[in-house]
Amino acid sequence: MGRPGIILLREGTDTSQGKPQLISNINACQAVAEAVKTTLGPRGMDKLVFDGRKVTISNDGATIMALLEIAHPAAKTLVDISMSQDAEVGDGTTSVVLLASEMLKQVKEFVEAGVHPQVLIRYMRQSAKLAVETVKKLAVPFEGEKGREMLLKCAGTALNSKLIASHQDLFAPMVVEAVSGLKSDLSDLNLIAVKKVPGGEVRSSFLVKGVAFKKTFSYAGHEQMTKKFIKPKILLLNVELELKSEKENAEVRITDPDQYQSIVDAEWSVIYEKLDKCVDSGANIVLSKLPIGDLATQYFADKGLFCAGRVDVGDMVRVGKATGAVIQTSTNGIAPEVIGNCGMFEEKRIGDERFNLFTECPSVETATIVLRGGSEQFIEESHRSMHDAIMVVKRSLKSQAIVAGGGAVEMEVAKVLREESLKIEGKGQLVMQSFARALEIVPRQLADNAGYDATDVLNALRKKHFHEQDGKWFGVDIKEGGICDTYEAGVWEPSINKINSLAAAGEAACVILSIDETVRNPKSEQPGAQPQAQQGRQGGGGMSGMMGNAMDIANNGARRGKLGHGVNYMKGRGGG
Repeated sequence: MGRPGIILLREGTDTSQGKPQLISNINACQAVAEAVKTTLGPRGMDKLVFDGRKVTISNDGATIMALLEIAHPAAKTLVDISMSQDAEVGDGTTSVVLLASEMLKQVKEFVEAGVHPQVLIRYMRQSAKLAVETVKKLAVPFEGEKGREMLLKCAGTALNSKLIASHQDLFAPMVVEAVSGLKSDLSDLNLIAVKKVPGGEVRSSFLVKGVAFKKTFSYAGHEQMTKKFIKPKILLLNVELELKSEKENAEVRITDPDQYQSIVDAEWSVIYEKLDKCVDSGANIVLSKLPIGDLATQYFADKGLFCAGRVDVGDMVRVGKATGAVIQTSTNGIAPEVIGNCGMFEEKRIGDERFNLFTECPSVETATIVLRGGSEQFIEESHRSMHDAIMVVKRSLKSQAIVAGGGAVEMEVAKVLREESLKIEGKGQLVMQSFARALEIVPRQLADNAGYDATDVLNALRKKHFHEQDGKWFGVDIKEGGICDTYEAGVWEPSINKINSLAAAGEAACVILSIDETVRNPKSEQPGAQPQAQQGRQGGGGMSGMMGNAMDIANNGARRGKLGHGVNYMKGRGGG
């Protein structure tokens, strides 16, 4: 008699495992890379994504990946590394996705041939570690006067692939000046504000060495205020300066009508006492996070002061940082030390908006970039471009080292990996050579996107890097076609950018390779299904519910968002 079958999972549970599942995950990652690869480089194309509410036009890898709402659980790993690259470095978000996808594509043949995934993971990690060490050795340090030129080139390279690339002569110095002002705390980029004002041409954008924010909601009496001060004193409050109406459930018992008047007079005396203390502090400008009512506005106008209520928290912090003012939660005992000062304050019209500008501040540790543009989509993309450039300059200042772009560093690392692979015996040699081939996706895609013959460009680069001593900085020449010394051409990137890209891409590829089974139990998602606790008593039920929802969406469920041309949702079984 045969032994009875042991049922571990609930009826209807779908399991996908082994080689077909691994190949399916690799195919899904390749499909994601297909969606974003045409956005790489200075000649990359833009993607228009419509989510049913608003239109986004962008060629920023992290933005596109977030908007695509990718459903495949394994492919979401690529979304995660793109987001982490954006948060850590700001640029290289498309490159990291392409590198991870190409690494998987190159080792796919080994998976199909039956090589154990752990062998591939071991040598992939070894290759990634060697690649990172090679970039660190290639990095060129900078300091002193040469540093500013390096930063300008890095900012220009970051902006090269953006919508505002033709205006990098305006924006690159703007970004470098803004980031260089953050002397004490480079990590706090909230001190650099970007304000968007629709209308006007893009070259009307400008940098304020100080703070600028949009005029807040104002009451009657605001127009009578003084709108310009030279060397004003600034008071920052977190206090409400307006008469409050009675609460609905308030109860006051009086025996004489005159007593009611005394209550009203008390309320007026409280607000006037607060206002008098603000005036007595010697401040010319009063800003508050909370509302400043019509009575207070008129009172300050009569006294020759300027006031603004409901100021954004971020703007208040920046004003405090720039002027030395300290936010007060009470008007009692305002000491001279908590009053800030600046060289000049004025209310200025920019386009259809009115802005409050604080300039010539004693501590120039904040900056505001005011962006102009014809359409909302253009300004939004300009904002994303400026964010990337600001992050790149910040990272350059921290790492104090750069490498040449244009695919040069990838080709040089590929050369080193190929040479090292010859010292390894067995399968490891082939895996390391596959890793080296995967790095060539960057120069190949740069040439493809620029409309040049990628095969000719890659052959010329291989010859330069492998056979000539002075060829280590040669990359793709986007302007003329062919190849050029990208270091001499000023195409520079912070070394931390490439280090992070290679490390993140290698780690993501290893994560995908380590997944050999996906368990999907659609019944557990239906209303009235057996609770998870009861499933757990059957042995394997706990795991069956773990990825049920994710795989159901990936294979059968509601699919949201539209992917680009050539991108398909992958099913759970082998490449299906």
